[in-house]
Amino acid sequence: MTVKPMFTPPFYLRHPHIQSALNSVGPRKRRANRLAEALASESLILTTVHGVRLAAEFDLSTERKVRAKKALVILIHGWEGSSKSAYQVTTAKYLLDRGYDVLRLNMRDHGDTQHLNKELFNSTMVAEVGDAIESFLSQKTYQTVFLAGFSLGGNFTLRIAADRGPNLGLRAAVAISPPVDPVNAMSTLNEGSFIYRKYFMYRWTKSLHKKLVHFPEYDFGPQLESAKTFEELNEFFVPRHTEFKDADSYFRSYALTGDRLSNLSIPAHLITAADDPIIPASDLDKINCPDCLNLEVYAHGGHCGFIVNLKAHSYMEPRLVELFDSYLPTGSD
Repeated sequence: MTVKPMFTPPFYLRHPHIQSALNSVGPRKRRANRLAEALASESLILTTVHGVRLAAEFDLSTERKVRAKKALVILIHGWEGSSKSAYQVTTAKYLLDRGYDVLRLNMRDHGDTQHLNKELFNSTMVAEVGDAIESFLSQKTYQTVFLAGFSLGGNFTLRIAADRGPNLGLRAAVAISPPVDPVNAMSTLNEGSFIYRKYFMYRWTKSLHKKLVHFPEYDFGPQLESAKTFEELNEFFVPRHTEFKDADSYFRSYALTGDRLSNLSIPAHLITAADDPIIPASDLDKINCPDCLNLEVYAHGGHCGFIVNLKAHSYMEPRLVELFDSYLPTGSD
């Protein structure tokens, strides 16, 4: 594992909790709210060949000077985030201003879409995300398509790239702060700051309550009210709403460890921080890296943060443009 020196935040922003928090709250959130109102986003419902419906926001770049790129970037949010999360909106705007069209895709049950599909979301549902991308691209004529994801969305990104990158016509993929070994990541979350546990428990149970509103026959309200820990929720939901008998089996099913990415044949970048308080960077050593997977590990950055100033601008935005520009066909910019 090599630590890259390319990103060094000011000393007063180096704490990983500050980096992680500023990713989605405070100045970045306020800026994202303003940007979202100004964007002329087209709200879409993408229906897959199997009838799954996923929501998305689509924006066309209006920058004529760089519009000749004719390239699309597809962004996937993290667990309990959405296409309207602050980091999704600000990243989309940065890309749009530099000539990229952007599709912000919601995973099942995210972004207030609990009503679209009856079955509950789980992290093995990578095929339907790929199917939704395929459905969208079948209606377009992009010369170049890139895929990028944050946190769990980064995990999805790498699995999609490995499983069907060439078939989808992906030119390259970037995963930012993805969980590599979900068993270890959950242990780290349980043993770390209570703030993260409280945040994700609140978001998860809120989402499940919304699911009950649309599908009351599930009748798991009492379990939601009584559960105080991730373990309690996983012990109830995993055997009843996934194909796995227990939480560990479920978590291992979407790990990126070992040879999971061995079929990767397009350029891919996994970017993370050594001080990520949620996803252990040491888990990267568990990946049998194919030649086309590039690892970028920065000393600082927290979880999906990489914040460079008090306005909460993220280094990941120009880094994504730098990477995607490098993979554009000659003469397209």
